[in-house]
Amino acid sequence: METLAALFTFWREQAGKLGEQTLQHIGLTAASLLLAVLLGVPVGLWLSRRPRWAPAVLGLAGVLQTVPSIALLGFLIPLLGIGPKPAIFALFLYSLLPIIRNTLAGIQGVAPAVVEAARGLGLTDGQVLRRVELPLALPVLMAGIRTATVINVGVATLAAYVAAGGLGEFIFGGIALNNPAMILAGALPAAGLALAFDAALGAVQKLSARRLRQVGGALLVALPLLGALYLLPRATGKLLAGFSPEFVGRADGLPGLTKTYGLTRLPNVVLAPALVYEAARNANVDVIDGYSTDGRIRAYNLRVLHDDRRVFPPYYAAPVIRPQLLREHPELMAVLAQLDGQISDSVMTNLNYRADYLHQSPQAIAEAFLRRRGLWRAPRPAIADAPVVRLGSKIFAEQYILAEMYAALIRGNTNLAVQTKTGLGGTTICFDALRDGAIDMYPEYTGTGLLVLLQPTPAVVDSLGGRPDAVLNYVRREFQRRYNLEWLAPLGFNNTYALLMRQQQAQELGIASVSELGQYLRR
Repeated sequence: METLAALFTFWREQAGKLGEQTLQHIGLTAASLLLAVLLGVPVGLWLSRRPRWAPAVLGLAGVLQTVPSIALLGFLIPLLGIGPKPAIFALFLYSLLPIIRNTLAGIQGVAPAVVEAARGLGLTDGQVLRRVELPLALPVLMAGIRTATVINVGVATLAAYVAAGGLGEFIFGGIALNNPAMILAGALPAAGLALAFDAALGAVQKLSARRLRQVGGALLVALPLLGALYLLPRATGKLLAGFSPEFVGRADGLPGLTKTYGLTRLPNVVLAPALVYEAARNANVDVIDGYSTDGRIRAYNLRVLHDDRRVFPPYYAAPVIRPQLLREHPELMAVLAQLDGQISDSVMTNLNYRADYLHQSPQAIAEAFLRRRGLWRAPRPAIADAPVVRLGSKIFAEQYILAEMYAALIRGNTNLAVQTKTGLGGTTICFDALRDGAIDMYPEYTGTGLLVLLQPTPAVVDSLGGRPDAVLNYVRREFQRRYNLEWLAPLGFNNTYALLMRQQQAQELGIASVSELGQYLRR
């Protein structure tokens, strides 16, 4: 009941944005569906006359549908930029398979005797198709379109990751911020849209042939208009920012920056965390959020804007672990402690550079680092039924590297087995996995533990004063009290949030700090 009340409160407070996102979602679905029907139905009809091509065409359409959505969007950004173009094109590709396959199956399902009888009456091939085959194949064809529509409504939530809007902005923001009401605020309308589209197409399917032609003509006019909802005016300004969902909602992210620096004139769009750097590199956006030790800062020649008013708290990396693991295997404490204070900001940046730009594997990077520090030990022989230590990580290179370092240390210094569960997603997913016992430890950051997981009052945050030791001690104490989880010693580097710009653009505009960014926007 508490979540339900929070949901209705959220809807009421965000009614304007909810309406805008719903219209964008409808426009995205309509535009991609129209393109898929205009291509998919003719291709299906063509294959019905040339069946030897069917396996190749359907196979290609099937391969396109198996490509992960976020990966496909990532490939399209360098070609089409950010915004509606890559989102519509990706959804168009996902819609092709059910439409082509069902069109072909519907035509092939018409009884040969009926076709021969029509030809015996003197009908041409075109007349047979229009008057006999298509009407009889319509139920199967429409089933394919309905399937494609439902798929599109669901996958369209990912459009939020490429600044194309839609209801995914609420969903991914809620996931990043551990806000169930926010997740439901986007998920429930999206589910409602899927049901509404499916019911509307089901009603169209039941119409007579004459009525269907009339409705079909109307849809050919209406769908482009619905697709044009993507062309609704958007905020413009001197610069455009692209921010990850978590950064948009976190107190130490955009809200804190806006309050302290007055960045109200900085229009921004939401992007997937994995895509913000590519968007900046390709000049699709001018300002992005990032992390101060990210290797792509060096690789893409980006400038970290100085946080001169200290909005961002310290983000020292340290492993968070279940105390039960240390009680059962006390030898792990000394093993894990070998990394205490071993990694500086510059070292971590270089390690990330090797992963992000040189595309070295996290395992190879971790091994090379341990060898240089004299910490590498060859893995001990596996023992049957050895206890398993499950290591988790979030979904970016730095976390993968740290997880591989700890895995190598455990394998080389103990007889325990190690299982890595990397790429678990954002903060909330990793933290919930740790609390539920799905993993035993993962690297976390003190600032994230403070502001995202503990969420203390502003007075408590102010009392800590951004002091690294004070933040660590508070987080360590509260995690033990609330969650029975333990923070070990920090690794040494501070991977704080940062605002980034392309080096050349920042230099031309004379922007080196966040304050100077705010001053430039107010001119």
